[in-house]
Amino acid sequence: MLSKKTKYGLKALTYMAKKESRDPVLISKIAKDENISKKFLEIILLQLKNSGFLGSKKGKGGGYYLIREPEDITIASLIRILEGPIAMLPCVSLNFYEKCDDCKDEETCSLSKLMIEVRDSTLKILENKTLADLTQSTLSA
Repeated sequence: MLSKKTKYGLKALTYMAKKESRDPVLISKIAKDENISKKFLEIILLQLKNSGFLGSKKGKGGGYYLIREPEDITIASLIRILEGPIAMLPCVSLNFYEKCDDCKDEETCSLSKLMIEVRDSTLKILENKTLADLTQSTLSA
C-alpha cells in the first residue's frame, strides 16, 4: 500500500505536469487544489527537489517546477524516492537488498520466489509508466 506521502507526491507532480507552462507553482495552490496539507506537501516537494525532479524559485512568481520532462520520469523512480523499496521483502529488492534474518536458504525459500514474481510484475508496470501517463484520464496496462 502506498503511503500518503507517496500518494500526495504523485498527485502534486501530476498537477505540475498537467500545467501548460513550466512556470513555478506555489505550494499553497497545489495544496488547496489537491486537498493536501501544506506543511506535509512542503516536506514532500523538498525531498523531490533534493532528488533532482523539481526546481524552486523564491520570491514573487516563485514556487516549485518540474526540471525534467514528465515523459522522462518513471513512476518506479518516484516511488523509490518517496516510498523506498518497491519489493515487498528486503531479500528480493533490487536496489535495497538485505538478507532476511529468519531465512536459512534464499535459494529454496518459496516466499522469496513468489515475492520475486510480484516484484518483477510490479516493476514491469511501474518502469513503463511515466508522469506523463498520469496526466491522462485513464491508464492502460
